[in-house]
Amino acid sequence: MPADLKPLDKKIPAALASGKLLDTAAKNIRELLLGAPSDLYARAVDELIAGNEWSELNDRFYKTLAFGTGGLRGRTIGKIVTPSERGGATSGATAGEKPEFPCVGTNAMNFFNISRATQGLVAYLHDWSRQKKPPGKPKVVIAYDTRFFSKEFADLTAKVASENGCDAFVFAGPRSTPELSFAVRYLRASAGVVITASHNPPHDNGYKVYFSDGAQVIDPQASGIIAKVNAVVSETFAPLPKDRQGQVTMLGQEIDDAYMQRLETLIIDPKIIRHANSLRVVFTPIHGTGGVIVKPMLKRLRFHCEVVPEQDHFDGAFPTVKSPNPENAEALRMGMGLADKQNSDLVIATDPDCDRMGVAVRNRAGKMELLSGNQIGSLMAYYRTRAFFDRGILNKENAFRGVIIKTFVTTDLQKAIAEHFGLRCVETLTGFKYIGAKLGKYERALPLKIRRNYINLSEEETRQRRLARSSFYVFGGEESYGYSGADLVRDKDANGAAIMFCEVAAYAKSRGQTVDQLLDEIYSIFGYFEEKNGSLVFEGAEGAAKIAKLVGSYAASPPSAMLGLKVTKIRNFEKETIRDVEGDEIPKEKMSIFELEDRTRIAVRASGTEPKIKYYLFAQRRPEKGKFDPTELERSKTEVRKKLEQLWDWLQKDAQARLGG
Repeated sequence: MPADLKPLDKKIPAALASGKLLDTAAKNIRELLLGAPSDLYARAVDELIAGNEWSELNDRFYKTLAFGTGGLRGRTIGKIVTPSERGGATSGATAGEKPEFPCVGTNAMNFFNISRATQGLVAYLHDWSRQKKPPGKPKVVIAYDTRFFSKEFADLTAKVASENGCDAFVFAGPRSTPELSFAVRYLRASAGVVITASHNPPHDNGYKVYFSDGAQVIDPQASGIIAKVNAVVSETFAPLPKDRQGQVTMLGQEIDDAYMQRLETLIIDPKIIRHANSLRVVFTPIHGTGGVIVKPMLKRLRFHCEVVPEQDHFDGAFPTVKSPNPENAEALRMGMGLADKQNSDLVIATDPDCDRMGVAVRNRAGKMELLSGNQIGSLMAYYRTRAFFDRGILNKENAFRGVIIKTFVTTDLQKAIAEHFGLRCVETLTGFKYIGAKLGKYERALPLKIRRNYINLSEEETRQRRLARSSFYVFGGEESYGYSGADLVRDKDANGAAIMFCEVAAYAKSRGQTVDQLLDEIYSIFGYFEEKNGSLVFEGAEGAAKIAKLVGSYAASPPSAMLGLKVTKIRNFEKETIRDVEGDEIPKEKMSIFELEDRTRIAVRASGTEPKIKYYLFAQRRPEKGKFDPTELERSKTEVRKKLEQLWDWLQKDAQARLGG
């Protein structure tokens, strides 16, 4: 070790010998310090050793943060902030203040891992460029959200990329993930990077990679990038000679304007919007990037919109909420309070990187009511499909080209809507990257002469070509509050979702309905669909073994009946070859889906990010003749909800039995 690290060279072996420090942690500490660009890392480690913070040291160093198919995600602020990390900050993140430096460690989101990830990505892009031979240097677009260290990480990404021979295009301020997806295609870039941890707690950050199609990377690109990143062991590198380096260009209003121009085309019936003067909307970006686009777009479309003032500024501490997650009722509390004061019809909330949207509506009783992700998506799927037919864009002759895409764990109501109108309903694994891959497939199905200029065509022009020669994407979504309504963005888009849902609410109001009444109208036509999500948490190494045992048990000994109902269909996504309705093979995943004789479905999968096994329950009641009347619908709601509660109780008891009591 360098001379100034000699004291640590004695302390680390002693800690290792005493059993306080894990072998892998000791190894990773040594490797990090050997390549350290300054003495900050050594000081932070020394301070943790001096404080006997062995658990913190092991957490930070027991592994190197793995680059997965989605990129990187982890803590950027430690559970313990050392004096060296705190630096000029007075209190550290415990008081909602950003430390001067990110968390030191190989298993953390910091400059070490940002540099490694970017070096690996750039190495892959150079290989890809040598094969494809596009003109000029590889181009990388970089965006970042409002989290702690997001800007610093974005600046470092641009520096590493440019010094390794790529042109880097960096947004001058916080921007949403969907705008990054749009910009990659708009600028014809090789790849994109967004610095975000989505709706995670304030102490986290992340690094997500997009490829030239504007979608999150999937194989074969994902595996190739992962291999390159994992081969990089140091954050330091030798920059290329100046004449081989790339340029760094700042992006701003010009991309915003182009993006908003395309977002405006998501409105299907401008007449509905022009007569929506009485619709009152409350919006909250929850201290994130949503305000950059959603606010001016709603104003541009002339919606009456109030923004929650306390949450209308960038703040990585997200001080007004427990979690900046619009799936949680608490995150919409301030918006609902303002809606009650203003007697507003609708509350829209977006997460920090503005790819997820939560909604509350004023119901027929005059109270604000939260909608689930399945309900929000189904309302938009129904309205958009119906509106396309009403305007003659879709008809009986071309309906077979229309597509609704949903994940396997999203409500079957959207499948019922698609089938009713003669559209295809394509189901994918969880993750919008799979929906993005489908959109790329539909574009590639067009003739080459159209594809060459596809990004420059208007929405109307691309729609005409897709309806004539390929597939027309009507709507797509996930139960986890992610939606999109056009292929201009290849990821979930809360900017677009906010616009689309306002049109749904305006449509309902134009008919003298509240949104919950429109939802009941949909249920009365297609049947009542209700979902329930549950999970069992098993922490630590022992817990991981229990999760593995349960997952294996469902595959080896699937239940033959539940609540006295026969299991009529079983799909094992890890063992079977499963194809979607278009004939494309579904990637392997440790998930099983059981279907009962009354169409009830249960999906079981291990979480990829948390120590839990997740259960998705789906139940439904279809009208026997025509439509449900109001009495029948209310009875169906009661029966289905009761059924789901009973089923969840049964599944928990069955899981305990499978674990041996």
